[in-house]
Amino acid sequence: MIMTISREASAWYRRELGLQDGDYIRLFPRYSSGGGLHPGFSLGIANEPPARAAVEVTESGIVFYMEEQDLWYMEGYSLSVEYVPAEDDIVYNYQPVPVAGSVQK
Repeated sequence: MIMTISREASAWYRRELGLQDGDYIRLFPRYSSGGGLHPGFSLGIANEPPARAAVEVTESGIVFYMEEQDLWYMEGYSLSVEYVPAEDDIVYNYQPVPVAGSVQK
């Protein structure tokens, strides 16, 4: 799984959550009535250090990660977190990851 966080999205998290360099943001699947990658689930966030991080990206001093037990949510997809200025909010973009040996059209 590939995870990217834009500089602007990291700045949004920093501002909204009062984060400082070296702080952690855990991304995890949670039950939700809203839409996400899987019906009934969406990505939640928590400001907590990792226990068993499987994917970790540092952007602008903030460490974003997903734990091993949460990777099922992203199976077959990569995640890009971007900032949307018009909404002053972030958006999660999911992109399918090609399966090894598959033919791209």
